[in-house]
Amino acid sequence: MSSASFVFPAVKGIQAKGEYFTSMVPLEVIPKIFQFVDEQLPPEIRAQRILNRARIPEIRDYILENPDDYVFSSITVSVDGGMEFIPLNEDEPLLGHITISMSAKFLINDGQHRQAAIAEAIKKNPELKNEHISVVFYRDEGLAHSQQMFSDLNRYAIRPTKSINILFNSREESSIVAKRVINTVNVFQDVTEKEHTSISNRSKALFTLSAICSGTEALLKDLDLGLEEKCNLAIHFWEQVSQYIPFWKAVKNGQAKSSDVRKNTICTLSITLNAIGAGGNQIIQRYPDTWERHLCHLAHIDWSKTNPVWENLVFIHGKVATNRASQRAMATYIENIMTEEIGG
Repeated sequence: MSSASFVFPAVKGIQAKGEYFTSMVPLEVIPKIFQFVDEQLPPEIRAQRILNRARIPEIRDYILENPDDYVFSSITVSVDGGMEFIPLNEDEPLLGHITISMSAKFLINDGQHRQAAIAEAIKKNPELKNEHISVVFYRDEGLAHSQQMFSDLNRYAIRPTKSINILFNSREESSIVAKRVINTVNVFQDVTEKEHTSISNRSKALFTLSAICSGTEALLKDLDLGLEEKCNLAIHFWEQVSQYIPFWKAVKNGQAKSSDVRKNTICTLSITLNAIGAGGNQIIQRYPDTWERHLCHLAHIDWSKTNPVWENLVFIHGKVATNRASQRAMATYIENIMTEEIGG
């Protein structure tokens, strides 16, 4: 192999009867050697999807804002060119280093957005260049094989639910507040589904964590408060709201089944919690000293699914609406109820 080579410490493994190598690569090297596909090529002769450049700033900022605890999974690369593994010694045949010709071509099978974000992050924080990311190197076996690798790597990748993302997220303020809310507000305790964004028919849960988080985000939007102030306000707000929604209290007190309330009413739906939160946000801004008084009007609302007012507001052709226009309309309706501009 030519003396002009990249050399990386590596561990050799066998997968599908073929060799592959895992190495720790300095971040400063990542942008220099890994190339993107030609975006002008038709998709059938590309081995990767086109880079979505709108994703890069979010990933870049994640690195920059969390320099002490960001986490990245491995980048997977196919090497088209000379690549040789040299073990440390006979006793350690799987430990050594790989030597890759500088004339070799590298194709990212998985991790192209991480690569681009790393490049942008290093421009803003050069100290990152000495940190590392694990890279898995495979030998390039042609276009068809690379396309299949991309398909296989992504086939079983299932995004975690929004609820479990919130549950495990201790970085974002909205997640911190939502978890404080469900652990403190009486009607949310022990009846909140924390892993899934939907509730099974037999579940004792009444709410989902994602719905409570969405409603709380709507409540706190544009309010200039610190974290503790937001937590305290959100807890107080939902405790007050719960006094005027008898179905919530009935489940908590054992007087009604969660499944019956979910089946027959809309008061636990995400669109409803979001609307209550958004309406609450408006009355807090309009009546900062007396907003609690307006919540009593929620008791006038008929939350049953048979209430015709919900047609084209909560339900579109019999299904719960999920578009933003419906969410805004529902929020406006709840706000008007709170301010007594329309009847319940």
